[in-house]
Amino acid sequence: MSTNLSETQKLIQLLNLSGDPDARTDEDIFVGHTPPQARERVFGGQVLGQSIIAASKTVEDDRPIHSMHGYFLRAGDASLPITFGVQRLRDGRSFSARRVHAYQEGVPILSMIASFQTHAEGLDHQDTMPEGVPDPETLPTTADLLGDIDHPMAQELAYGRPFDIRYISQPLFLRGAKERLAINAVWMKTTAPMPEDAAMHRAALAYASDYTLLEPILRRHGISWMAPGMSVASLDHAMWWHRPCRVDEWLLYVQESPSASGARGLSTGRIFNRAGELVATVAQEGMVRLPREK
Repeated sequence: MSTNLSETQKLIQLLNLSGDPDARTDEDIFVGHTPPQARERVFGGQVLGQSIIAASKTVEDDRPIHSMHGYFLRAGDASLPITFGVQRLRDGRSFSARRVHAYQEGVPILSMIASFQTHAEGLDHQDTMPEGVPDPETLPTTADLLGDIDHPMAQELAYGRPFDIRYISQPLFLRGAKERLAINAVWMKTTAPMPEDAAMHRAALAYASDYTLLEPILRRHGISWMAPGMSVASLDHAMWWHRPCRVDEWLLYVQESPSASGARGLSTGRIFNRAGELVATVAQEGMVRLPREK
């Protein structure tokens, strides 16, 4: 991929999977790639977003995705392409269901079931957006926080992500939080405009939802991402899209962790647009292992 592309253009490119849907086969096959990066593993949010695009390509445009449930089965290798096999489970009058497996070297790295629905009128209520949250323009960028650190991961976080992430509370990049509360909140949006494609915006939102979702667990225990010997990995991911959204406009992502036990932690998240509409809800369980004290 060209190094002259912006990070948002790279996101658009990785979501533009190759392959054509064919309802005559057992599986629709698509192929995706990973842009060059500092990590050897594929970012979990990337596989989520690409799987959603693969499934969306087999559904009519008037049926956007409204929910997905997926399991991360293996770490993805960033140097290898990813093959997405989509099985058409059901197409009803209002809903469609798809199963997606993401493969590398013939073995699945992610298994997902997603549901799609035509627009329908019905009951309407939502949680209220938190009050007193500072505007994103008043908060430092990740580049402001990490841009001066001469390390590949710091530089990638500062300049190599397609989303501008702005922390409302103290970030956990280098040190643990002083207030040990199991909550976390960030503003986020892409660093450049996205195409007028609703499926791509929903897939990109899934991509971004994996960035900080496990941080309430770390924050509750005063742990930073730099904790020696710590091992963290996403185990599963569930997401519900409630209302239309744009990822190239500011979104408030509010997360909390109700429980951690057995080397696993659970986090939930709510995503609001700037008008206060709840556009999505997310849940994820992650493995969090710390080295045993000698």
